[in-house]
Amino acid sequence: MRRRLLLVAALLGGCATVPPPSALPMLRLPPAALGSARFALSQRLTVTRLDQPDAAPQRVEVQLQLDASALLLAGFAFGQRVLLMQWDGKDLNVQRHPMLPAEVDTDRMLRDLCLTFWPAEAVRAALPEGWRWVVTATGQELQQGGQARLVVSRPGANIVEIVNPAEGYRLLIESQPQEGA
Repeated sequence: MRRRLLLVAALLGGCATVPPPSALPMLRLPPAALGSARFALSQRLTVTRLDQPDAAPQRVEVQLQLDASALLLAGFAFGQRVLLMQWDGKDLNVQRHPMLPAEVDTDRMLRDLCLTFWPAEAVRAALPEGWRWVVTATGQELQQGGQARLVVSRPGANIVEIVNPAEGYRLLIESQPQEGA
């Protein structure tokens, strides 16, 4: 079981063998910045390490609910919940499976969620000096010194791809609206 959960570590938090998370700014944008936007999604996350392009990608299922009051994310692997994350704009509460490795970094996950779902204006306002959030023809780029450090693209209606060379991963997010949402 521990071995299987180690595989999930790369999915939910990026790779542990890449530069430290401080390489990119951490964002904890308040859900209130979403305005009237609401999301209730079933997602399949597929992570590929950039330093091992021939390695098999890792996959995990996620349920995400997000609106102006809170973010709720539940991660599932091998038929059981391995992570529950709640963010209300003030407190990030996390429940982890006891065998889920410490490398699963919920701060990075929250940052990637903010870059994916929050309005560009809210992201720009939260970035430290020297960083820019630039809208491109295919998505957005987090830039430092004019260089793209993280790229978010939307190759399909329900697909988001995050390429993060700074932390060494490519994340493909395939989403489907939850029934009744």
